[in-house]
Amino acid sequence: MIHFKNALQSFVLSSCTLLMVFQAHAASIDAAIVKGEVRANSAKAQQVKIDKVDSQTKSIERDYRALVKEVEGLEVYVQQLNKQLAAQESELAQIDESIKQVTLIERQITPLMLKMIEAIDLFVQADVPFQKAERMKRIQSLKNMMGRSDVSVAEKYRKVMDAYQKEMDYGRTIKTYRATMQLDGAEREVDFLRVGRIALMYQSLDGENIGLWDNDTRRFETADAEYKSKLTMALRIAREQAAPDLIKIPVSAPLSVKAIAPVN
Repeated sequence: MIHFKNALQSFVLSSCTLLMVFQAHAASIDAAIVKGEVRANSAKAQQVKIDKVDSQTKSIERDYRALVKEVEGLEVYVQQLNKQLAAQESELAQIDESIKQVTLIERQITPLMLKMIEAIDLFVQADVPFQKAERMKRIQSLKNMMGRSDVSVAEKYRKVMDAYQKEMDYGRTIKTYRATMQLDGAEREVDFLRVGRIALMYQSLDGENIGLWDNDTRRFETADAEYKSKLTMALRIAREQAAPDLIKIPVSAPLSVKAIAPVN
């Protein structure tokens, strides 16, 4: 009995010891688990931070690459602007030089235009007197224009050249117009026929009187009656009332050459 009791006590002591050891191990395991969870949570938090930093890094990298491309594009644009600026500076230099030349040309061209107007004035006075009032009015308009400050030099030159062009055109056209003249001591309305500058003739409205301008005598001379029908046909052709055809008209040939003094 005593042996059994001793054995039982030993068993109980052993069981208590084992229980205490087991509890100690269990506590160690729980502590280890808790530490593991803490480490896992810490690692998870660190991973979240790492992922966030990585995402931010990639975003910053994308922004950086975009900025690099933008800077490259701006550098190309600035280079192009520099080229344009250099070209504009060159153009400005050319414009400045042109302005200086224009000023010089203006000083030279104004006296030239005055000489041209004086020359055309003398020419019209010495020329066959067709449409003389219209032509002298044009010349007077040119003279008045030259004294105006509101008309540019280019416009003045254009009008002078236009007047010369009109005078040139007279030499290769045929035209009829109606005007008045002294005929038999009275003002009478007649039809004039101009053939270039080689002939200026008139015919009274009743067709009875015809005449030819003589530039040597500076007056109209009576033309032979044989030219009456020819002049009538020429007038119809000039008015486009008849088909173009050869016309026979008297031409006053010059007997001498009259020199016009040059304009200084």
